[in-house]
Amino acid sequence: MIFPEKTPHEIKADLEEALLRAQPYTQQGHLADYIPVLGKSDPSMLGISVTFLDGTTVSAGDTQVPFTMQSVSKIFSLIVALQDRSFDYVFSRVGMEPTGDPFNSIVKLETIKPHRPLNPMINAGAIAVSSLVSGSTADERFERILDLLRRMSGRPDIQLNQAVYQSELDTADRNRALAYFMRDSGIIEGDVEEILDLYVRHCAIELCSADLSRIAAILSNDGFDLFTGEQIVPLPIARIVKTFMVTCGMYNASGEYAISVGVPSKSGVSGGIMATVPHKMGIGVFGPSLDEKGNSIGGVKLLEELSARWNLSIF
Repeated sequence: MIFPEKTPHEIKADLEEALLRAQPYTQQGHLADYIPVLGKSDPSMLGISVTFLDGTTVSAGDTQVPFTMQSVSKIFSLIVALQDRSFDYVFSRVGMEPTGDPFNSIVKLETIKPHRPLNPMINAGAIAVSSLVSGSTADERFERILDLLRRMSGRPDIQLNQAVYQSELDTADRNRALAYFMRDSGIIEGDVEEILDLYVRHCAIELCSADLSRIAAILSNDGFDLFTGEQIVPLPIARIVKTFMVTCGMYNASGEYAISVGVPSKSGVSGGIMATVPHKMGIGVFGPSLDEKGNSIGGVKLLEELSARWNLSIF
């Protein structure tokens, strides 16, 4: 464990104190009610799990509440696509630069040339990446992403949340517009509706913060499973996705977050945040009340508290 001088009980006390300080911020946010099912969440919920590289997990707060991954899943579709295709091929279809625009913006996609998404962590980029996942059927492509998450979490029962999937698909007009624009521009090929369906499905995979912390810990461990030593994610790919988490993982708040927290992280509009502290720990946070950028408002404050207390910043 990273803190040989601290017992799990003392680590839990640190988490609970940070949680107590962050909890009031949940009242200042809003739910992602543009996806109707997500708008039914309890905005006061907040929880955190930390998994150390010896396999120990310590949690505080609402850590067993299931939530859908949403944009956190973009990391794992990218991992699968990079395993299927060459680095050069993937990044001929999607760029590697941060954007100052909202995650669902079409502005730069339309104005820059070539019309490729700036990075894989915005919606347009993740849709383009989803089109690069190999498989003979849409179900097979989805199962490959789901299987990766099951292996990394150690939870073979992780599943799609059907209600969230349907709610998101029914309200996917902006994402559908992004996808058709990219097909018209030659960035994606194939059946747009199938590609969009895969994207929405992997966003609607459901887990809890303890699962997310174990997944994050494997990325922190350069892709090696904590218990078996198996290389689940190839080292070069683990490094690539952690770099994207630093530069683009918190939407258009990524620069500010890098200063205030300073660890590779990826958020989703359900309120999840996955954070990796390289070679030390993985962190899973859940708090559905969001700030104006679409990040968990309580979750970010919780990670700021913990980063300051434990000196986690990689910078």
